[in-house]
Amino acid sequence: MGGSNPASHFIMIQVRDIRVPVTPLPAWRTVRQYGVPPLRPPRENPLKVLVFQHVAAEHPGSFRDFMRADGVIWDAVELDEGEAIPALEGYDALMVFGGPMDVWQEEEHPWLVAEKAAIRAWVATGKPYLGVCLGHQLLADALGGKVGLMPRPEVGVTDVSLTPDGQASVFFTGLPPTFPTLQWHGAAVLKQPEGAKVLAHNDHCAIQALQVGARAFGIQYHVELTDDTVPEWGEITEYRCALEAITGPGGGALLVKAVEEKMPVFRKAAEQLYRNFRATWG
Repeated sequence: MGGSNPASHFIMIQVRDIRVPVTPLPAWRTVRQYGVPPLRPPRENPLKVLVFQHVAAEHPGSFRDFMRADGVIWDAVELDEGEAIPALEGYDALMVFGGPMDVWQEEEHPWLVAEKAAIRAWVATGKPYLGVCLGHQLLADALGGKVGLMPRPEVGVTDVSLTPDGQASVFFTGLPPTFPTLQWHGAAVLKQPEGAKVLAHNDHCAIQALQVGARAFGIQYHVELTDDTVPEWGEITEYRCALEAITGPGGGALLVKAVEEKMPVFRKAAEQLYRNFRATWG
C-alpha cells in the first residue's frame, strides 16, 4: 500500500553471535494479501494465486481458509487504491472479486482498462480464472460479452439452478441442480462472450454462471461468505442503497439473519466450488 516500507531495508537477525541475512518480501506482499500462514509447510514450489480486488471489503473471504489449508500463496492487488498489476507469469490461477463500480465506468475508474486487458491476456493462456460478481461481469465484458443494468437489483438469498451445461461442468461437481445463494448486484451479464457456456440461471438473472474454454469461470452470486460479509458490505453506500431499494430501511438486519440461517449450506457449497476450481489448476 502507500507510504514507505521500513521492512524493505536489509535486515540482520543475530542468533547466538551468528548473523543471518534475511531478505524481506516486496512491499506489496502484505499479510493481508497473503492471508494467514499455511497450516502445513508449503511445498517446494507452492501454487500461487493472483487476486484482483476493487474494494477492501470484497476479498477471497472463506477461500482464504481453503487456500491456507492447501498451502497456496495468494497475492492481492487492490486496484481501487492504485496498486499496479504485476507480471502475470508465475501465477497458477487468477481470482477476481466484486466491487461497487460497473464494468463500463472506465472514465471514473481508469484502471478498469488495464484490468480487462490483463483478464483477456490471462484467459488466452488457458490458465484457471474465477470471477465473482464484478469479476464475473469483467470476464464477460473483457471477452466481448454484454453487461448492463438490471430492471431491479437482485439482493438477498435466492435460488440458482444449473443448466444442462452446468450439470455437466466439472466446476459444479457435487452441487445439487438448485441451491441457495447470496445475491447483491444491480448489473448483470446480458449476453455471454462468443463460445462461452451458460452454467446457471434464475428468474432474476439469465446468466448466473458461465464458462469460457476449459478453465475460466464466472459466477454472479457470492460463495466466499464469512460471518462478517453482510455487515461489512452494508457499510458500502452503493451496496446499502441496492439493499434498501429491495427491503426498505433496516434491511441489513434481515439479510444478516437470512444469511446466518443458510451459512452452513453456503460454507459447504463454497468449499466444494473451491475444490472443483482447484482441480483445474493441474
